Amino acid sequence: MENFVVSARKYRPTGFEEVVGQEHITTTLKNAIDSNKLAQALLFCGPRGVGKTTCARIVARLINGFEEKAETNSLNIFELDAASNNSVEDIRNLIDQVRYPPQFGKFKVYIIDEVHMLSNAAFNAFLKTLEEPPSYAIFILATTEKHKVIPTILSRCQIFDFNRIQISDIAKHLGVIAKHEKIKVEEEALHLIAQKADGALRDALSIFDLMVTYSAGKPITFKNVLANLHILDYDYYFDVVDALLSQNHTQPLLLLDEVLRKGFDGHNFIVGLSEHLRNLLVSQDARTTELMEVPDSVRKKYAQQAMAASPSLLLSWLNIAGQCDINYKASKNQRLLVELALMKMAHVQSAIEPGQLTAETSPAVKKKVTA
Repeated sequence: MENFVVSARKYRPTGFEEVVGQEHITTTLKNAIDSNKLAQALLFCGPRGVGKTTCARIVARLINGFEEKAETNSLNIFELDAASNNSVEDIRNLIDQVRYPPQFGKFKVYIIDEVHMLSNAAFNAFLKTLEEPPSYAIFILATTEKHKVIPTILSRCQIFDFNRIQISDIAKHLGVIAKHEKIKVEEEALHLIAQKADGALRDALSIFDLMVTYSAGKPITFKNVLANLHILDYDYYFDVVDALLSQNHTQPLLLLDEVLRKGFDGHNFIVGLSEHLRNLLVSQDARTTELMEVPDSVRKKYAQQAMAASPSLLLSWLNIAGQCDINYKASKNQRLLVELALMKMAHVQSAIEPGQLTAETSPAVKKKVTA
């Protein structure tokens, strides 16, 4: 059996132009290297899987002029995992290595991952070297929790804040990999994988590998991704809103029952419905449609359904769904809470839409008054 290489390793960027969704970082670093103005202490901050360590390795390779597969890379690039090497002794060993100039190339690069895990004593031992490093030493610190890094370290570093990667950028990148691997995949499936990854490209690539294995040579479809990742289909929410627009509370309750019988949580349902209502609201204005991170085919369905609901109605529904979300965990009967929210939504339209009977114009009220 051949050794399988996961996509996150196989397609790890080797140059700044291949890094996804971090143009503000890669442009600055490239210009700093080209103009020979790269700081000797850099701090890369951001969520997991967005390219911090990858960019650190690219910097280390470019400043030394190494090819990607050069054997001398390992002699100039030192990586330390601060999660498991966080003591004063570990940092002193690193400082001892810094004293010796590189045997090959111009710079020795020290990449310290999860730097916020260092103990306070280790941070203090590191301060002097970080402030006045030898001319051939570059320190690149990476962390997912910048607020845990002590201020004296922050003040000695040039800080780069990495962003969560946009869903559209992740989906596009997955599409390129699928084409390269000659894997057929639906666009909606790629968007669903990208949404599940929550801004982390590494997570998206792991899910993509999982779906390739699950599909066993067949095309990766939207339905397969839904089933494998246990995600609720968009269509449920479209059906719920259609029923609410007809002021029918029976159908939404039946749909909720079907969702719960499939093993989904009521809280996830109401949160997903809130997101759906929000998308309907923003799709009513051409200027805000780009705020929806969904495939074009789904975007059209949102635009079509949004035409049938007024902004005031959608805001009322959102308010009811939001209150249900807030009260869900404290509720003793959570299913009833969600059902009550759906019933309120079904009949709130009569209270806010013009032309409906009100207490003042109701025949029953008029009869009491005249009596």
